[in-house]
Amino acid sequence: MKKLMDTLQKIQIAIGGAFLLIFLVTVVYQIICRYMGVAAMWTEDVSMYSFIWAVFMGAAAMVHSNAHFAFTSMIDSMTDERKKTILQIIINLIVLTFCILMIIYGYEAAKRFWNFRWVNIPSMKRGPTWLCIPICGATSSIYLLYAICSELKSLFTGGRN
Repeated sequence: MKKLMDTLQKIQIAIGGAFLLIFLVTVVYQIICRYMGVAAMWTEDVSMYSFIWAVFMGAAAMVHSNAHFAFTSMIDSMTDERKKTILQIIINLIVLTFCILMIIYGYEAAKRFWNFRWVNIPSMKRGPTWLCIPICGATSSIYLLYAICSELKSLFTGGRN
């Protein structure tokens, strides 16, 4: 199961990296076009939405490696491994609740904006651009459920992962 989680994380990092590359290329292209006096209005939409995808894919991948935004001072100050594990489970459950809300409301946003058109590229719909939110929520939930199961296992077997 760990190998599956690691593979999913690598896929998300690759997707996030690809969107970050698209962002970088479009911004550089936009700078060059402005310097040359050529209008490239489509670059604004492409760079904005590719950056959004990069951020959400990266955020989900960081949940797996426990490198997302966290306040660790409380856990770091604890000496009892059992209490640390219980606190980590509680924190993961709270984050899981947020991720489930991302799935629900991200899906609603994607559905609501599905037929809206991009301003500068009217042939493209906005709905797929918002799918990154429920995808981030779903994969983060998978990572968190795996982490919670691992922590529960270590709690009952008496050792940390």
